[in-house]
Amino acid sequence: MRSIFFIWVAGLLSACNTINYVGIETYNPAEVTFPENVAKVLIVNNAVPQPENTGYEYVLRGETQDTCKAKVDSALFDACRTLGEAIVEASYFNDVLLYHDAVRKDNLAHQDTKLTQEQVESLCNETGADAVISIDRLLFDMKKNISTLGERYIMGVIDVRMAGVVRSYMPDREAPLATIHMKDSIYWAESADYMPVLDKILPSPENALRGAGEYFGAKVYTNFVPHWEKEVRWYFTGMGARWKEASAYATNEKWDMAEERWSQLYQGTENWKSRAKAASNLALCNEMKGDLKEAYEWAHKSYDLFKRNYGDKGKSTKLLELYVKALAERIRSDKKLNVQFGED
Repeated sequence: MRSIFFIWVAGLLSACNTINYVGIETYNPAEVTFPENVAKVLIVNNAVPQPENTGYEYVLRGETQDTCKAKVDSALFDACRTLGEAIVEASYFNDVLLYHDAVRKDNLAHQDTKLTQEQVESLCNETGADAVISIDRLLFDMKKNISTLGERYIMGVIDVRMAGVVRSYMPDREAPLATIHMKDSIYWAESADYMPVLDKILPSPENALRGAGEYFGAKVYTNFVPHWEKEVRWYFTGMGARWKEASAYATNEKWDMAEERWSQLYQGTENWKSRAKAASNLALCNEMKGDLKEAYEWAHKSYDLFKRNYGDKGKSTKLLELYVKALAERIRSDKKLNVQFGED
């Protein structure tokens, strides 16, 4: 089992002081599973830059400017470069290459054009890559608005929305291995006393688009390599000595000691609420130890107790329902991770 995670913050107290929240990072599989023989991948720009006078609206103090233009050529390159860098940092493939030139030569920016099998074979033969990851279309919609705040301040906002299609290809497959559709947005907001100052602190249209391209590449990479994600867990606290001891051990990440105390609390009471809270905490201990199946069983015990006594709409019932689903997803993810790392 490849159950990997680490704590990034612990001990955030709720207002009623009955739950401590714990932040963890979990290791998750890629959406796309490449064949085992893929050791070197090639990042390709197969997108066409949209015309300079499209996808950019500039409103200056309520007046739409008709002559605004912005180039996206560099933004497309930055998206590919950042995608490649993020994949390199994941240390999953032996090598990651960035193709030196755009593949498409047409001007149909809005058209989603796949690489042909012949193109993929040629790219792999030229570079020695085993597979290709290609941005096949990437469009930007940028809106810039400059307005006056009161008598002195000028407010500037740039909002860039992006929509892209990214595919993975194998040279021995006629159809793409996978197709990823992604939409996202990024924005900047600044204020200043004078327009020249605002112009200096707000990115230029081209730099805003380049920032959007970098953001796109840094987000879409998780589809192609295993990666870390931040999640939130929690444990219930109580007023008794054992509850306080267990909480102290959990705060210091001594999960074995905390588990011992919570196990004693679960076994030593007939009070359903105490058993439900202890069971939930025991689920967390087992997740921290990497035993996800045992964690799932304890979480389900807690969920059943809360549901039986609080009903489907109880806050604790809903909380444990989310935890049960999260653990079930982690169990499925671990199986996929094992496949992606070639483990049984």
